[in-house]
Order: sequence, then structure tokens, then C-alpha cells
Amino acid sequence: MPTPFIPRRTDALIVVDVQNDFCPGGALAVPGGDEVVPVANRLARRFATTILTQDWHPPGHASFASSHPGRAPFDGVDMPYGPQILWPDHCVQATHGAALHAGLDIPMAELVIRKGFHPGIDSYSAFYENDRTTPTGLAGYLRERGFTRVVLVGLATDFCVAFSAEDAVRHGFAAVVVDDGCRAIDLDGSLNAARRRMADAGVTVIGSDAVAQPSLT
Repeated sequence: MPTPFIPRRTDALIVVDVQNDFCPGGALAVPGGDEVVPVANRLARRFATTILTQDWHPPGHASFASSHPGRAPFDGVDMPYGPQILWPDHCVQATHGAALHAGLDIPMAELVIRKGFHPGIDSYSAFYENDRTTPTGLAGYLRERGFTRVVLVGLATDFCVAFSAEDAVRHGFAAVVVDDGCRAIDLDGSLNAARRRMADAGVTVIGSDAVAQPSLT
């Protein structure tokens, strides 16, 4: 049996980008993306606080391949803030693709962080846009609420989940990724690279079966 992970009141569960476009049939479907939904639903009942995130791009966002004539999805380009992978148009504001997956049953969520809404900057992390300096405000929210540790599930392991976990540590929070509550794109080895970065940052990785009933003390 795994060592029990007991949620505390100073923990926040962050459910990252469980949106239609990242699930099967979506514009940027992550293989098995919808499989994270029951894990997220189950874990949300074991934490006192849950936060959701959404990619929320305006039409014609700079990270879309369609905004770069002659470029194709998954090409790499240099942006003013650094290297950027170009994506299919996805999670466009107020579209079905941007909506949270219908199976997500977390009505008790206390905050929704929308990211990627700046037209010229992509955003993987729940804490920062990809220029690594423009904040979403999540760190301040967590601090003011007195949270000291974040637990992450969602999509995709190797992009938005990993960047969020690393930035949580950067801000002084402990970070835990629930591995079976995430799925990866794994683009050209991106999953192994993300796992190495998270390990180097001190992110803990556990399975959902380790999450015990909470003491919430």
C-alpha cells in the first residue's frame, strides 16, 4: 500500500484545463484526456478547497498555427518572449471547446482561473503567462487564503500541469501531482522532459489511491 497522503485545510486541489478541446473529439485532444474526470471528481470531495483553470484564448491568438501563414500545428517559432509551439485553434473564448468537460462534477470549486487571454502571449502555467513575468494572480490568492500546498490533476501532464507545479514551487508552495489524474500530449519527448523538470524542482508525484480521507486540520 502507498504511504497515505492526508489532505489538510492548507491544501488546495487545482484541476487544470479539463476542457472539451483537450478531451477526445476536441481540437487539441490529449489521448485519454476524459479519463481524468472521475479522478478529479473523486479527489475534489477530499479537499476543503478546489480551484479550476481554463485556457481562454481570443480568436486569432498568437499561439495558433492559423495565425502564422505557412506554419502548421506543432511547429516551433520564436516569439518575443521565447520559443513557442504552435497549436491548432483551441479553447477559444465562449465556445464549446473552451467549456469545462460536462462530466466534471465539482460545484464546490471556489475559483476559476482563466489564462491565455492575452492575444500575444500563450499561457501554460496557472501562475504565469509564457513570458514568465505576467502573473495570473493565483499565487496571491493562495497566499491570502493561507494555503501552503497545492495538489494538481488535469491536462496536460507535460505542459499546463507541469508548468503549474514548477511555478507553485517557485512561489514557495509545496506541489504534488496526482499522476493518474493527468494525461500527457507527449510531443517529441515532452513527457519525460517534464518529469525531469518536476523532479528537479522538488515536485512530489503520487497516485490517487494514496489520497486518504482528509483530517482537514
